[in-house]
Amino acid sequence: MTTADRIRRLSAQFALTLAIAGLAACGGESGGPEVAQVQALQVLVTPSERRDVPLTIEMVGTTLGSQDVPIRARVEGFLESMNFREGTFVARGDLLYTIDRQPFQARLVAAQSQLAAAQTQLAKAASDLARIRPLAEMKAVSEQDLDGAVAQEAAARAGVRAAEAGVDLAEIELSYTRIHAPIAGLIGLSKARAGEFVGREPNPVVLSVLSDIDPIRVRFSISEREYLVLARTYLATEHPKGIRDGEEQADDLILLLADGSEHPQRGRLVASSQAIDPQTGTYSVEASFPNPQRILLPGQFARVRALYQVLGDAVVVPRQAVSEIQGLFRVYMVDAGGQVAVREVQLGPETGDDIVIESGLEAGTDIIVEGLQKVRPGMTVRPVQRAAPLGAG
Repeated sequence: MTTADRIRRLSAQFALTLAIAGLAACGGESGGPEVAQVQALQVLVTPSERRDVPLTIEMVGTTLGSQDVPIRARVEGFLESMNFREGTFVARGDLLYTIDRQPFQARLVAAQSQLAAAQTQLAKAASDLARIRPLAEMKAVSEQDLDGAVAQEAAARAGVRAAEAGVDLAEIELSYTRIHAPIAGLIGLSKARAGEFVGREPNPVVLSVLSDIDPIRVRFSISEREYLVLARTYLATEHPKGIRDGEEQADDLILLLADGSEHPQRGRLVASSQAIDPQTGTYSVEASFPNPQRILLPGQFARVRALYQVLGDAVVVPRQAVSEIQGLFRVYMVDAGGQVAVREVQLGPETGDDIVIESGLEAGTDIIVEGLQKVRPGMTVRPVQRAAPLGAG
């Protein structure tokens, strides 16, 4: 490189240095605050709110029909027919199954024959007694003969009653060969098909299950603490509407389904245990929910939400805005000048994603919900409201 080239290169570097210095001088005169604002840490804030807070308990359980009736084969025999479509609704009295009737018809005929023979014996004994009684009055026969005739007539009469009972039993067993729906409801899968022998183990005895699903019930277990909360709420003396008196209780229970959706119908507590289980420390409760569209089925996972108190005019902040250090809870607030301050607070109950502040914070204060790990008391930050995009401003 020649001397002239080196001179031109040094001149260009010197001109660039002067230009940068000039830009810096201009920024120091008019752009200082903007530069400081860009360099300040950006944090997400939201104002603390004051509102009424409903307090609820959520209990996990499973659904079951208001009636779940197992359909049993009450006599032994070969299944002849299945007269319904599985997974459909049947009416009370509908024919569900038929079992081979021939053995039971034969037993009925035999029982009827025994009844006829017993009635014949009774007629003969009654005739003998009618003939002997006047003879005994005339002393034509002994008292012993009269006593024997009376006993024979009584025994024959008892034999007729026993034979009649045998006929009734045979008729009942014959009626069991035709199985009808005891209630209206949804019938499930059949455990036996036509041609199978049923009614005796190891063959099927319970052929299917019939469920009344409107209303549907939810059975769940709660802890002793939750029981006390519910008992104080639903067994109030002024409004006796509660765990043990479903007729008086309002429909104010909410049913949450497995997909997170909320059942449109409200429910009520209708049944409960008589004691807390000492082994598990839980208390079993059942709630009833209308199911007019028959969407809910027995065996589904469900959560029941019960309102037990409403905190009026409480200060509420997002749960993520609260940090804990050695058992002390605090929130970071930002004033109008962007300066960070810390406040120790006393926490109340949680409600959804929010938490109640019992003391230490006023409503309307901007508190930091994101960036807590990077801030320190006294530092200046650039607050961005949570409703706005993080890069706003």
